[in-house]
Amino acid sequence: MKNILSYALVGVLSAGTTYGLIEYASPNGFFNQKETSQLNDSMQNNAHFASFNYSSSGTIMPDFTSAAERSVNAVVSIKNFGNQNSQSRRGQNPFDFFNDPFFDQFFDRGQQRQQFDEDMPSGAGSGVLISEDGYIVTNNHVIADASKLEVTLNNQQTYTAKVIGADPNTDIALIKIDEDNLPFLTFNNSDNLKVGEWVLAIGNPFGLNSTVTAGIVSAKGRGIGILRQSGDHPIESFIQTDAAINPGNSGGALINTNGHLVGINTAIYSQTGSYAGYGFAVPASIVQKVVNDFKTYGMVQRGYIGIEGMDLSNERDVRDYNRRTGNNVKTSHGFMVTGLSEKGGAIEAGIEEGDIVKEVDGRRITSFAALSAAVGGKNPGDKVDVVVIRDGKERTYKVMLKDLQGNANTRSIDDLTVMEKMGGKFEPLTDKQKVQYGIDSGVLVTEVNRTGILKDIGINQGYIIMKVNNKEVNSGKDIEKILKNYKGNVSLNFVDRYGRIYTKGFSF
Repeated sequence: MKNILSYALVGVLSAGTTYGLIEYASPNGFFNQKETSQLNDSMQNNAHFASFNYSSSGTIMPDFTSAAERSVNAVVSIKNFGNQNSQSRRGQNPFDFFNDPFFDQFFDRGQQRQQFDEDMPSGAGSGVLISEDGYIVTNNHVIADASKLEVTLNNQQTYTAKVIGADPNTDIALIKIDEDNLPFLTFNNSDNLKVGEWVLAIGNPFGLNSTVTAGIVSAKGRGIGILRQSGDHPIESFIQTDAAINPGNSGGALINTNGHLVGINTAIYSQTGSYAGYGFAVPASIVQKVVNDFKTYGMVQRGYIGIEGMDLSNERDVRDYNRRTGNNVKTSHGFMVTGLSEKGGAIEAGIEEGDIVKEVDGRRITSFAALSAAVGGKNPGDKVDVVVIRDGKERTYKVMLKDLQGNANTRSIDDLTVMEKMGGKFEPLTDKQKVQYGIDSGVLVTEVNRTGILKDIGINQGYIIMKVNNKEVNSGKDIEKILKNYKGNVSLNFVDRYGRIYTKGFSF
């Protein structure tokens, strides 16, 4: 009898709980009798308990063990031994073994600065072996400013890696170690990923090697603005996942349940710098293109439509645009053209300012991230069909993609001009500047790109280059003349903004 009374009590409590939930769910706080009756009539035959059912063969819960076992040995740990200047510039604590440079922005490390030790890493992250002969994909921010990169495999074997290429615009880098017969992951077409699909994140968070976390694809084609800090023309179309990603995971693998590589873990959205449920990975489709370009050309090939514009889904950008121009553009889906490159394919094809891009090669364009993904995998010389809305009507244009210099063909790193390799712009010194710095010759650095030799050796805007290979220079043409067709080591004499004179060397 006591058992019967207990079951009866549980039934009453369950009924009361159900009524409370129905009451809370009603838009007005309560359901009237008619609404409640309709709800019961429509749902009683489709009601299910929110629990998992078990069969004699086991649980229906997903099993990730096979994918994890096949993948974990292909994920490596990377330590970045940066020089003192780069460590100071990032404000990092060199004694923090598990410092991931991306996550450094979340912390104030001003109180942690100590005497730098060349034997201690300035940062750490993860990487993914993609071939048996030692090619490793990681994030650009993991290997940035490194004087030495140390790679540790899952079997604890350690190697020194060399940089093959780095692309700030996608935050992808390719490095290599000298070894054979290594475990590796194969790329999978990330375009086929579906929201809700299970994925695993593998990396070294907080220095905990070979950590596997599970989650789902929360969204695709996310643009979060993080790469604007490092890239001139960033391409952001991230896979968003709720698999736990923490400092040290950067550069690690995002895999599907078959153990195939679908993304490279790159960033999180967090107010603390640690896992908060929002992680972002560069899709494998973008990673694979960057890797293949580095191997084939020594540099990334990137075709551009040749437009500037505004993401109409961004309310703040639209509001600022209307305030600045006096227009009354409404927020919606799409990308509105606000400028055209004189050397670009869009202006040649007939696209105009004010056009709203809706499709590129059949892919719907709902945001800048979608536009980046649509053209990010294409090369200069490729042609795309661009559908725009103008005066309420659809128009289709065939656009030839070009690089930023207006070239419609692929080029290797050896095809770059001297100024492209240097990564900056120069102006002759005025007489006043010569007197101010007490020098007779030199060129003023007026612009420094985020990629190029100037940035790599620490020359900033406002510096003055006096000599190249011990020859005085007074214009950009002088620099071109000295370095054109030159191969080998170059010495550069320059003055910083405070009048201090330096000499730096680099390979050209």
